[in-house]
Amino acid sequence: MAHSVEFFPPKNAAGEARLREAIATLLPLGPEYASVTFGAGGSTRERTFATVEMILRDYPLEAVPHLSCIASTPESIREILERYRQQGVKRIVALRGDLPAGMDHPGSFQHASELVAFIRDFGGFEIFVAGYPEVHPQAPSALLGIEHLVAKVQAGASAVITQYFFNPDAYAQLRDDLERRDVTVPVIPGVMPIVNYEQIARFSAQCGAEIPRYIRLRMEAYGDDLAAQMEYGIEVLSRQCETLLAQGAPDLHFYTLNQAEPTASIWRNLHL
Repeated sequence: MAHSVEFFPPKNAAGEARLREAIATLLPLGPEYASVTFGAGGSTRERTFATVEMILRDYPLEAVPHLSCIASTPESIREILERYRQQGVKRIVALRGDLPAGMDHPGSFQHASELVAFIRDFGGFEIFVAGYPEVHPQAPSALLGIEHLVAKVQAGASAVITQYFFNPDAYAQLRDDLERRDVTVPVIPGVMPIVNYEQIARFSAQCGAEIPRYIRLRMEAYGDDLAAQMEYGIEVLSRQCETLLAQGAPDLHFYTLNQAEPTASIWRNLHL
């Protein structure tokens, strides 16, 4: 069983130092790869390139860049793929991405499935895609959300990494929905350690991840005590991950927010 982590490109030297510290802490735990995010409309494009290059150059760790197609042209995507090929990248997380503020039209690619097909035809990369156990916030309906995910797999994706969630039943439902449609690629749960509840609540409101009442009320009771929030978050997520693995989840993908200790603590609790 393999497990993986996600980082975001640092903005400055201090951020890079924190990222390197996180990698140094997590590397001995043996992650299979580290994905690297790509900002809305390609806003972190150069920093994503630099972070991927740094990981591949300085660590025995595979870097798997995100690539979103919003506001992109076939020529710009081809240029990015050529650059990743030269860097030695083997896998890519293909995403539609969010429309940047003030933009009304997504550009040449309307859906992530079109980007998946483009990368497949370009050749040379294994392709991962995103799935939403609790339904994409922009999906017209839950059923259409499933059909869009099926289309991404049919276009050439070999695995699904889910958005984070706090209800294992939502993951089981997504996996069952896909299996009923003869989609049998691995569905890898995304795990978000809770370090700062206010931050996670804000993220969750944007991406449609529901925070169960029992977690929300406990976190609110801790107030500004971030240490207590993190301790409880590690307990909750460790229990959730145990449930997911018992349900047959193939891997776990940790959204680290460039902080190692919460992910490392969950990892140790699971004896991975």
